Amino acid sequence: MENSSTTQRWWQQGIIYQVYIKSFQDSNADGVGDLRGLIQRLDYFQWLGITALWLSPFYPSPHYDFGYDVSDYTAIDPEAGTFADFEALVAEAHRRQLKIILDLVPNHTSDEHPWFKESRSSRENPKHDWYLWKEPRANQYPPNNWLSEFGGAAWEWEPAVGKYYYHAFGKHQPDLNWRNPEVQQEMLRIMRFWLDRGADGFRIDAFWHLIKDEHWRDNPHNSAFTPDMPEDEQLLTTYSAHQPEIYDIVRKMRGLIDEYEERLMLVEVNLPTPETIFYHGIKGEGAHLSMNSRLLVLPWKSSEIARAIDEYEGLLPPQAWPNWVMANHDQRRIASRVGAPQARVAAMLLLTLRGTPTLYYGDEIGMTQTEIPVAERKDPQPLVKERQYFMRDSVRTNMRWNPSVYGGFSEVSPWIRASTFESDVETQQQDPDSILWLYKRLMALRQREPALHSGVYIPVFSNEQALLYARRWEGRDRFLIALNLSDEPVYVHTGAYAFKGHVELATSTSLEGQWKDNSLTLDKQAGVIIRLE
Repeated sequence: MENSSTTQRWWQQGIIYQVYIKSFQDSNADGVGDLRGLIQRLDYFQWLGITALWLSPFYPSPHYDFGYDVSDYTAIDPEAGTFADFEALVAEAHRRQLKIILDLVPNHTSDEHPWFKESRSSRENPKHDWYLWKEPRANQYPPNNWLSEFGGAAWEWEPAVGKYYYHAFGKHQPDLNWRNPEVQQEMLRIMRFWLDRGADGFRIDAFWHLIKDEHWRDNPHNSAFTPDMPEDEQLLTTYSAHQPEIYDIVRKMRGLIDEYEERLMLVEVNLPTPETIFYHGIKGEGAHLSMNSRLLVLPWKSSEIARAIDEYEGLLPPQAWPNWVMANHDQRRIASRVGAPQARVAAMLLLTLRGTPTLYYGDEIGMTQTEIPVAERKDPQPLVKERQYFMRDSVRTNMRWNPSVYGGFSEVSPWIRASTFESDVETQQQDPDSILWLYKRLMALRQREPALHSGVYIPVFSNEQALLYARRWEGRDRFLIALNLSDEPVYVHTGAYAFKGHVELATSTSLEGQWKDNSLTLDKQAGVIIRLE
């Protein structure tokens, strides 16, 4: 579907950058990133070409799960700063034409939140029904077989009320009862609180978990489960997530956001593509963007990626807008997952697909994961599992700004082991062949070319090595993107798809300017953008 670039919203033409605040920039030498530190780096985003910042949670929290366990939704954690800092951030960002997107965590609170303290105090407390309490089955067994994503049963016994409470994640993160109208109204009030203070929208965490089966049926077993998979995947989440009634919540939140001018609703939905599409609504009346996680989890194979893109494009309703995510705070870094050369190819893929690209801090300099010794690990997710899976700590280390010992992040040791990545922003800014400059040039090309930020996606060719697609604008193909996702050169003849043009931009500047006519040989782990004649 081709859109007029003059009628599109900012989030359709824009590029979103996820900032993990604790690890981005420390302004007061306590080893923890903060809002003032982020203000210090706003000029960097302008230089790079970013248009919107998605901020990790900065609300008060005991930090069992690093801010995703909120104890007060309408305050700011002292380690992150103050309301004056937030107001300054919004003002300075908007002065630079940067949008601020907040991370809203509505599925669960901290067990230290005043609501839960009241809820667990007695069965008669007015807030008891704000959370999900159930009587035990026979012999004090949990109410059903649901499992926590952090491992083990998703039910925790509370002697004070003689019931179990449900937690989709850690036991210190009790789930709210979203079937309770009072909970819904309170969360809408919280959203309004931040919108009134200048927030440009929300990325809404764990959205598909909000509504659970009202009959509390056991989840079915996963026939595809193997012992090397995380233990919570033993069961399908048929009844513990993604229930039909959640669409009522989507509509209510979207209705509130639409009361404000040009605000964004972006929901996290870690589900297969057909279910992800559901959250847009049939006529675009749902979320503006539903986070598309396919590129986070697919094997790095051109044929599989091509199929995933085609499926996504084919299923999206006409009024819905695509979103692409390559990495985030819960997944492996791109450069660690696919290797440094392919990280360049991944950048070209992310920034030339139709839809809104979402970057994770540090990926633009090719940051890799840092191994964290067991004694220093802070992530509660794998620590409660019998088997040691991917440690999220490793992708949350400090941003590397310069070659100094702590990378310019802080004057003191960071809150988590310092990044061992050997490059940095300052060094790469001096190198026109660096991955940082590739990102910058890709963003600039995308922003100035309607075909790339608004045009139609046209599949051209794919096999086990290469992926080719065109971007069409005003009735004709303007660019051909050719990517080699393998470590061997590949010759491609596009058959019935005739083309000619010159290489406008490539993963290596040495490839740029070359003329291509109906066929091309792609170097191993290379990508090119051909401006078509």
